[in-house]
Amino acid sequence: MRAVVQRVTRACVRIEGETVGEIGGGLVVLLGIARDDTEADARYMLDKIAALRIFDDAEGRMNRSVVETGGALLVVSQFTLYGDVRRGRRPSWIEAAPPEVAEPLYELFVMEARRQIARVETGSFRRMMSVELVNDGPVTILLDSRKLF
Repeated sequence: MRAVVQRVTRACVRIEGETVGEIGGGLVVLLGIARDDTEADARYMLDKIAALRIFDDAEGRMNRSVVETGGALLVVSQFTLYGDVRRGRRPSWIEAAPPEVAEPLYELFVMEARRQIARVETGSFRRMMSVELVNDGPVTILLDSRKLF
């Protein structure tokens, strides 16, 4: 499982011009699921993201998590994180999970997020979306569950 995590002051996701998810301060999580990912990957990734100390404390140091700050999460599925461009010019998606594997893991990630984080918004799985965000810092973290175990 891969994630691009961005600290934001605000973010929203729209489908055909309609806002389907919107947050103020918190994290945008672009979540990619590999074909061999498991529930353990989803839980590990969520625990890691929820605990990331990337928000400022009273002294201006990155020392607080999204949970500690009461921030929100906007989770957007993004299979393109598994695009392999080592050969040629067209990405290969062979490592990305097929929808029937990816969707239940995405839903598990969101369900677990809602248990830990006060506000969780989402995009819509398998839909073309427009994501708008204001990156705060900017702070952007790349995570891969296979490199974290």
